[in-house]
Amino acid sequence: MSVAQEIRDRLQAAFAPDRLDVVDDSESHRGHAGWREGGETHFRVTLRAPALGPMSRVARHRAVHAALGTELVGRIHALTLDLGG
Repeated sequence: MSVAQEIRDRLQAAFAPDRLDVVDDSESHRGHAGWREGGETHFRVTLRAPALGPMSRVARHRAVHAALGTELVGRIHALTLDLGG
């Protein structure tokens, strides 16, 4: 399973979002730190979910990282989060 699909699956399960976009942006970072052949190093995630609504910006980021888990987050070099608010 791809890293992008793992991200989708975990966030879908944790938040039942109204909107979830996961974009592998690795190719635009070719030659930069953390880039690997085959991609799956740099991601942009847009997530809109009612469960995130009452949380602060920091709490939203922490909730997403917790849902992804340390093992998955450890395999990602860069994760850009757009969590609304």
